[in-house]
Amino acid sequence: MSVDLSNLRRVVATSAAVVTALQTATAVAGIRRGRRDYADAAWGPGLAAIAVTGAVVGTGDPARRWALAAVTTAWATRLERLMLQRLAGSDEEDERYTEFLEGDAVPAVAAKVFLTQGLAQLVVSAPLQLAAASALPRTRRRWLFPVGVAVMVAGAVVEATADRQKARYTARDREERPDVLDTGLWGWSRHPNYFGDSVVWDGAWLAAAASAPAAWTLPAPVAMSYFLVHATGARRTEEKMQERESYRDYQDRVSFFVPLPPGR
Repeated sequence: MSVDLSNLRRVVATSAAVVTALQTATAVAGIRRGRRDYADAAWGPGLAAIAVTGAVVGTGDPARRWALAAVTTAWATRLERLMLQRLAGSDEEDERYTEFLEGDAVPAVAAKVFLTQGLAQLVVSAPLQLAAASALPRTRRRWLFPVGVAVMVAGAVVEATADRQKARYTARDREERPDVLDTGLWGWSRHPNYFGDSVVWDGAWLAAAASAPAAWTLPAPVAMSYFLVHATGARRTEEKMQERESYRDYQDRVSFFVPLPPGR
């Protein structure tokens, strides 16, 4: 077997400890200040911390360990900058959290937000953890590693490009900008930033799957895609925007998630 099980246990345990520390610190700060939405700022750093932990503690192929850590950290750094700008730009808690947690006591908030997010980080990063404790095979399967890293980079570029396009649209004068952003990547997908994010984690799985046992971590990128579409991302946006006639027309013309040529 290409996996060092003893080292894998160490990687998993250390990753869990790091995530627990980060989520605990974020929970304390967020709950004290009445900003449970601080959890958003812990998502990227938590995943980057797990990747770096694997690179440091793992004994698997060093090139793969550090490549995955580098790409994940770069992805998380850009995302974190966006999250901090958004949080700093408002004195009010994100209404999603206010509605979701209405009437909940501190223990319930800690469990529903911070504990849940910590567990999600450990699940999504399972390919990274397994890769950190695995050797690369000598067969052609080893080429899944560079291919997977390339897919991660491509996904990160799509996500960053979509976010830049959205930022430029939002910065335009309200009276001059169109009702709906439907140019650039947003003319091919209604949620290209979330799509790019999902591709990042598809690539991470692919790079890890160069070692056969890591292929069994396929539920990890599937879970990330579910989170992005249903739990916190695209579907919620659709529900909020559907009241606008211009957005309903946009829905008829443009693919929901996977970028495709516009309908007309």
